[in-house]
Amino acid sequence: MHAITVRDRDAGIVGLTRTEMPHPRADLNDVIVQVHAAGFTRGELEWSTTWTDRAGRDRTPSIPGHELSGVVIELGYGTTGLTVGQRVFGLTDWTRDGSLAEYTAVEARNLAPLPADVGHTFAAALPVSGLTAWQGLFEHGRLTAGQSVLIHGAAGGVGSIAVQLARQAGAYVIGTGRAADRDTARGLGVHAFVDLAADDLDGIGEVDLVLDVIGGDILAKSTELVRPGGTVVTVAGPPAVQPRDGRAIFFVVEPDRARLADLAERMRTGRLRPLVGRVLPLAEADAGFARHPRITGRTIIRVTKD
Repeated sequence: MHAITVRDRDAGIVGLTRTEMPHPRADLNDVIVQVHAAGFTRGELEWSTTWTDRAGRDRTPSIPGHELSGVVIELGYGTTGLTVGQRVFGLTDWTRDGSLAEYTAVEARNLAPLPADVGHTFAAALPVSGLTAWQGLFEHGRLTAGQSVLIHGAAGGVGSIAVQLARQAGAYVIGTGRAADRDTARGLGVHAFVDLAADDLDGIGEVDLVLDVIGGDILAKSTELVRPGGTVVTVAGPPAVQPRDGRAIFFVVEPDRARLADLAERMRTGRLRPLVGRVLPLAEADAGFARHPRITGRTIIRVTKD
């Protein structure tokens, strides 16, 4: 099969190569998925799990990408809950070969059924962003109706989903980003928008929750905005400062089949809209890893035509 692989940790994007790889093998409780569309995180070439397995052993050449949408073509021994021919989407394991390939092996529990009227391209944009947004807002942030939430990167992958979910939950939503993101964030439903390059964060007043994907100085300044008893949730790294009388939480997204199914249903009924900016073929996946500041939305790799 064709796949995108990496071998040299220091090569960066230049090291992404289209390679002929062996067909994957289905282990216990796995399925083999024919990948129709795949998503990735630009920073994953810097993750240790891209280069080593669970035991810390080198696993190159490795296949990046950890979001996929496709069709089950094979079941591993003991696998239940999915069937051959079923449309699915979800996450691949961080320490195993990923989704930038024609086929991949995935633990069945990391996948959810995909409704027939939801396209693979949009489904592949949802797993990491959707689960991160949900877990950050509700499982770690405990957001409820009537509360206020500051969402950094409101036009980004996680932020755009978080804005929509927070609005549906009845929260007052403040989004941040670049000036060029203002209209997109407004269209997603933010009540207020802060241009991080030009506006003063202090001007928004106190909030109940901060959802951060940036870290650094932005995270530090945001911690000061949380009212007593409030929460800062970040995926950028462990917070250096705790809010007064509140909580600061760093987390890594976890697979959740039931939540993926809920997010897919929201997408099917028009209540949730992942932002997709570009769709590229597998052969051009390296171009997808390059940043294009004028393009809003996720870059998705089309592997197999629907």
